[in-house]
Amino acid sequence: MGWDKEIEETSRELCKTFEEMHLKDELLRGVYSYGFETPSLIQQKGILPIVRGRDLLAQAQSGTGKTATFSIACLQKVDPSYRFTQALILSPTRELAMQSHNVISKMAKFLKGLNILRVVSGEAISETARKVAEAPQHIIVGTPGRVAHLIRSEIIDVSHLRIFVLDEADEMLSQGFKDQVVEINSNLPKNAQTVLLSATMPQEIIEITRQILNDPVQILVPRDELTLDGLRQFYVVVEKEEYKKEALFDLYDLIQPAQCVIFCKSRWKVNYFTKDIRRRGINACSIHKGMNYEDRDHNMQDFRDGKNRVLVTTDEFARCIDVQQISLVVNYDLPMEKESYIYRIGRSARFGKKGIAINLVTEEDGQMLKDIQEFYGIKIEEMPPSIKELLQLK
Repeated sequence: MGWDKEIEETSRELCKTFEEMHLKDELLRGVYSYGFETPSLIQQKGILPIVRGRDLLAQAQSGTGKTATFSIACLQKVDPSYRFTQALILSPTRELAMQSHNVISKMAKFLKGLNILRVVSGEAISETARKVAEAPQHIIVGTPGRVAHLIRSEIIDVSHLRIFVLDEADEMLSQGFKDQVVEINSNLPKNAQTVLLSATMPQEIIEITRQILNDPVQILVPRDELTLDGLRQFYVVVEKEEYKKEALFDLYDLIQPAQCVIFCKSRWKVNYFTKDIRRRGINACSIHKGMNYEDRDHNMQDFRDGKNRVLVTTDEFARCIDVQQISLVVNYDLPMEKESYIYRIGRSARFGKKGIAINLVTEEDGQMLKDIQEFYGIKIEEMPPSIKELLQLK
């Protein structure tokens, strides 16, 4: 993660309740109707600085309320009577953008005259152009490629923007998206505030943020505090790779999770393994980049609705799964990159719930398991026989 020892947290003020933030009455109703009762730590520290117009650099683990932090702040700042796009929220993937759009739209349901536009691949540009022509789109939520194209095509106008949000900033400022983000940023007003949020903040990304942020409020969590309080992490030693499948089914039968996510290292393995799970009589689905948008959306919605108890996927979607009922994450294969581990296990134990992350490891996986523990400053224990009683998930 390349933690920068020189950077210290600068957000000292805490708002222990949403009322203390002096939100609009209609927004407060939306926040409570969404299901929030009290703000999480990142919300206590992060919402007010954004509302006050400060740039923000925030690092907080997945499942702690980052999306709601920038959503609530944007909804508080945006003025529906001002007929221009005032907030732009970018995510690295279509699925994350759709997730953010869903959250902010639900919390905005009592705000009159406010329009929120989703801009992602797989949706017709002509339909986007029609919506923009018909009414001002106060908040735009999208992906860098599509947003950059629409700005270039003069379909959307960001010249009056007030707030620019980069969700999963480490990914957004990496080589894959950096050029598009820079292009978009060059079209924004010089006085637009910038908000960067991520679960990990590598040193090279911190260096980039120094070039685009203006005296930011910083909320940065050290590496050894990133793992979730309610999540227990274990490993299970498997003698051979071919024995992993039976080990997984034994674990599933033992724990009987409400919902479970299984991470594999290849799309081929995802497809093969999903079929095998179904043959066992378990409702399962999969998502990976080799599938078309419609199938991915359909499978993800079925999993959210509880129609499928198991979701099998790859690291490509480790940041995109926001389902609170997930109580078990299984790393069938350890991630290729250590940074992906925190996003995988963060699918469980969201918002203070209990959960388990289990790593199936062979002798060849030993070094990577050790590297992960050293990287995050954690200890992953061998799974005890009393796992079910220990975690009290039943």
